[in-house]
Amino acid sequence: MLRIQGLLKRFGALTATDHVDLDVRPGEIHALIGPNGAGKSTLVHLISGLLPADGGSIELDGQELINQPPHQRVAAGLSRCFQITSIFAQLTVAENLLLAVQAHHSNSFRWFKQRDKDAQLKTLAWDLAQRVQLQERWNTVAGTLPHGAQRKLDVALAIAASPKLLLLDEPMAGMGPAESAEMLELIEQLRRSDAGRMAILLIEHDMDAVFQLADRITVLVYGKVLAQGSAAEIQADPRVQAVYLGQEEDAHHPEPAAQQAEGTV
Repeated sequence: MLRIQGLLKRFGALTATDHVDLDVRPGEIHALIGPNGAGKSTLVHLISGLLPADGGSIELDGQELINQPPHQRVAAGLSRCFQITSIFAQLTVAENLLLAVQAHHSNSFRWFKQRDKDAQLKTLAWDLAQRVQLQERWNTVAGTLPHGAQRKLDVALAIAASPKLLLLDEPMAGMGPAESAEMLELIEQLRRSDAGRMAILLIEHDMDAVFQLADRITVLVYGKVLAQGSAAEIQADPRVQAVYLGQEEDAHHPEPAAQQAEGTV
């Protein structure tokens, strides 16, 4: 579904993404992990089009995206949830979802039409609310929702586009154990309901969640792919163990510079 080859991004003398090769298969959950400063955020920005690449190829379902702006990547089947929740905080859950389905399923934006009177849009929005377990908060103002429920709404807005590939950027960030468990269950449910249709590229620091969810895992270190494989293969890889135990050799790649580049983008 997604094929990345030789993806390159430089910030001055620093190579943030160093000829990365990565593929995500249809219907799978593929996790991208790595220590701080590894280049994960840069890679996701390159995929979604928020940063221009300096070289390489990004194909989504056979369509080249490398020179396409973000909105055209969305039209091609790419959706993304950011680390910071992006919702319409002053609108209700229903209004958020109605706007999302109108954007992706209506023939035109007729902003003065009463969306809540459009039966088809309302049905689609209600289905989204059920998929993310927010139907009981249908009339709740989004900004008053707990953090975990806001993240669920963010996911619903992303999947309103019926994407081929969903980028989930640290979906459990800032959550307590109970909310994390609910998000884990939601991602599992998305896998079951969209099996074979929507692939998920997951960036997450919670290793327990990664090993539970991911069909395959790619480990990124200093902008390069260190390892790729199943959860069992990644857990058993001595190079990955060294990175996460802080034992890696970094004489040629000073950590502060890499961390600074990650924070910049």
